[in-house]
Amino acid sequence: MVGLFGGSFDPIHHGHLLVAQAAMEALALEELRFVPARQQPFKAGNHGADAADRVRMVELAIAGEPQFQVERFEVERPGPSFTVETLRALRAREPSTDFVLLVGADAAAELPTWHEAGEIARLAQVVMFARPAEQALGPAGDYESIRVPQVEISASAIRRRVRAGQSIQFWVPEAVRDHIAAHRLYLD
Repeated sequence: MVGLFGGSFDPIHHGHLLVAQAAMEALALEELRFVPARQQPFKAGNHGADAADRVRMVELAIAGEPQFQVERFEVERPGPSFTVETLRALRAREPSTDFVLLVGADAAAELPTWHEAGEIARLAQVVMFARPAEQALGPAGDYESIRVPQVEISASAIRRRVRAGQSIQFWVPEAVRDHIAAHRLYLD
C-alpha cells in the first residue's frame, strides 16, 4: 500500500513528518508520498510560498528517507488541486497500486464538501489521523482512524515567526529553515 499525504506544506514542518512516520508504522505502508498542492481550492491565493519552493522544502525535509517520496502530479498541472483528479491520474498511471489517502480529523469533517467527494473512497482507502487530545471531528465511523503524536506546530505559526524575525529552529528541519532564509520566504 502507498500512502498519500497531501497539503500545502507551506512550509513542511516536524508535525507533518511525525504524522507521516506514524502512518507508515500504523498502516505498514510500503511508501508514503507527500503530495504538495499547487493551489488548494479552500486556500486559493493564500499560499505564502510558490509551488516550486514548497516542493523543494518537502524534498529537503525527506532527504535520506527512502520510504518517503514527493508526488508532483498536482504541482505539474494547472488550476486548483482536486484530490479526486489526483487519485484518478495515479490509478491510471499505477493500476495495480493500492492507495491510502491520509486526512486529518479536520479535513475528514470537510470531506463531504470536496469536489466529487463520493468518488474519493472508491479510488483510495481513506484513513483519518487524529491527535490524542483531538475529538474526531469528521464522520469517523466512515473511515479507518489512526492516532498520531500531538505536536503544537502549524505552518501558519511558522510563517508568523519568520515575519516577526523569530527563530524557527526545531520547528522545521534545518535544511528547510536554510531554504526559507536563503529565499527570503514568508517575509511579505
